Parts: sequence; structure tokens; C-alpha cells
Amino acid sequence: MAKISPLQFLQQVRQETSKVTWPTRKETMISTVMVFVMVIIAALFFFAVDQVLSAGVKLVFGLGG
Repeated sequence: MAKISPLQFLQQVRQETSKVTWPTRKETMISTVMVFVMVIIAALFFFAVDQVLSAGVKLVFGLGG
């Protein structure tokens, strides 16, 4: 690979970033909200699974009241 000067590198970086399609503010907000919703759903799911498994272990080992 040929070596290029730092100035050429920066010019190429600027050229490539100008080709990027950046999301709008609305798209970013919708994506952020969707991530939070999915995190909450996953947390509730794993909490429920943990409670079921915990109850099962207590039942099997007779640790519950």
C-alpha cells in the first residue's frame, strides 16, 4: 500500500464523510426511543425468567416458605 501524506489523508477523509447519508434529527430520536423500548422489554423478560427459575429452584430444594 502506498504511503500518503497526512494532508492527502485528511482530504480523503473529508471526501468520504461527504458521501455519508447522515440520519435526520427525527430518525435519530425514533431510533433512540426504540432502543430504550427494546431494553425495557428485554429487562422485563429476563426479570420474569429469573423469578420463574428462582421459584423453581426453591421448590426443588425446599428453600421456600
